[in-house]
Amino acid sequence: MKKWIIRIILILLALLAAVLAYLLLAPVPINPVAWQATPFTGYSPPHARNEKLAALKTIAIGDETGPEHIAMGPDGHLYAAVTSGAILRMQPDGSQREVWVNTGGRVLGFMFDAAGNMIAADAFRGLLSIAPDRQITVLADKVGDSPILYADAVVVAKSGKMYFTDASQRFGARESGGTFHASVLDILEHSSTGRVLEYDPASKQTRVVAEGMCFANGLVLSEDEQQLIVAETGEYRIWKISIQASQLNLKRKPDKKLASILLRDLPGYPDNLMRGRDGRIWLGLAKPRGAAIDSMAEKPWLRSITLRLPRALWPVPPAYGHVLAFNEGGKILVDLQDPSGQYPETTGVTETADRLYIQSLHAHGIGWLPNHLVRK
Repeated sequence: MKKWIIRIILILLALLAAVLAYLLLAPVPINPVAWQATPFTGYSPPHARNEKLAALKTIAIGDETGPEHIAMGPDGHLYAAVTSGAILRMQPDGSQREVWVNTGGRVLGFMFDAAGNMIAADAFRGLLSIAPDRQITVLADKVGDSPILYADAVVVAKSGKMYFTDASQRFGARESGGTFHASVLDILEHSSTGRVLEYDPASKQTRVVAEGMCFANGLVLSEDEQQLIVAETGEYRIWKISIQASQLNLKRKPDKKLASILLRDLPGYPDNLMRGRDGRIWLGLAKPRGAAIDSMAEKPWLRSITLRLPRALWPVPPAYGHVLAFNEGGKILVDLQDPSGQYPETTGVTETADRLYIQSLHAHGIGWLPNHLVRK
């Protein structure tokens, strides 16, 4: 064999060895944990594939993107938190839009308290109170000595206490390149460090209600305000947790009087939860389940390898519009889908008497449907 052919073969082998060494040994930001994923059976009742979400109309929001959370304010205006850190305020039809405030972070959830203050979960800054005069106060950015790295969703009880999620104690939204990137890292690692927190404005103290969740996300209060209904994004399920719980570890088979699974094996990644009308609780599925991720559940080493690939090759499922409503008993009441994913990352639904406003992590507008289309 000619020397130049041998030289080319040796070079190719060296390159191959270098690539293999990189894929096996290059440092990655996650320390993956093995877990068991229930096989996904596909879109079957009560989640039968449909196109009921495909007829979305859109409200323009200018150059802003990502209306992640939307709510009606006590002043009758529609408020929307967007990627730039701004909170937009507008009429319910989208007219008279303005930047009401910019927190300098990224608000992912908010609710108004009895005094008209916006209580906001800011993924970069923690739990905030924004007064009607737009003054911003940080209520909580740590629990004891433990920093709140990824405040995600919040509800305010009639008692005045505030319950909110800290999605991850491993990957802060600011430190990990933004909310979406941090969520991908947390779910791939699956170390389950998400938690539910309570802030008491009377004592100004924050405590841990429950922990051990793989990306703790949206939450709402039960009608009697004795339980929290919480989305665990990384394991496709919804929990019901007593507000009396304290540092309850959900990975250790908790007492069913304190916590139980309300919905499991959802067909996508559960995100925001919002109370609607007539007992409906709305949930957005930001992404569909991906067979690639489920197949790697018990192969931590393989998840490490995926993060050594170019970001475009990461196992992130494609866009698929999907929102649904259920009741406190876990019965699915409404299921709306758009397989085309034209309106990306449907994170939740805000229901009014006239409309369903569809929230999104990355969309360039606010999607909406006439509410009469889903009334039963």
